Amino acid sequence: MNDSKQMISVRLVESDRIAIKAIANRLLIRESDVYRFAVNYFLSRFDCLGNPDYQGSDLLLPFCEIRHELLQTLSMKKHLLERIFNNSAVNPDKYVAMSDIELLLLPSHLLRQRLLKLHPNPATVMKDHIGVDQYLKEYFIYKYDLDELNQDNPQNPAFSEIMPNSN
Repeated sequence: MNDSKQMISVRLVESDRIAIKAIANRLLIRESDVYRFAVNYFLSRFDCLGNPDYQGSDLLLPFCEIRHELLQTLSMKKHLLERIFNNSAVNPDKYVAMSDIELLLLPSHLLRQRLLKLHPNPATVMKDHIGVDQYLKEYFIYKYDLDELNQDNPQNPAFSEIMPNSN
């Protein structure tokens, strides 16, 4: 493997550049170390995005993690996400419905309303005091049977009465 380094150019808004400089100063490291850390963190945390074996519903939980950035930084649209999730080679068991892809792009207040409409007893959900992002993950985990992909987060039974078990 070639370990030679390449120089790249990145366009950043001034506030991001100032924040990176402040982090580097606080950690007593170079700014380039902060950039490398950020890239390495993203690549290790979301390595499934570069792996063609992950497709369809396998990608839902990683995309939940970056759902705010999908609109703000990456300017993703629902049809592009649909192509990413459901390319022509996707296994039919891993197909993701367009209505669920749209959930990833909704602002938090609209996402909460949409998820509450899916639940037969919204008062029960409101009592649980879980955040909308966690609620979305639990919805995807239950609907697409993603337990094995998310062993570190115990499944909340909030959606167990919504849909019949797919098994």
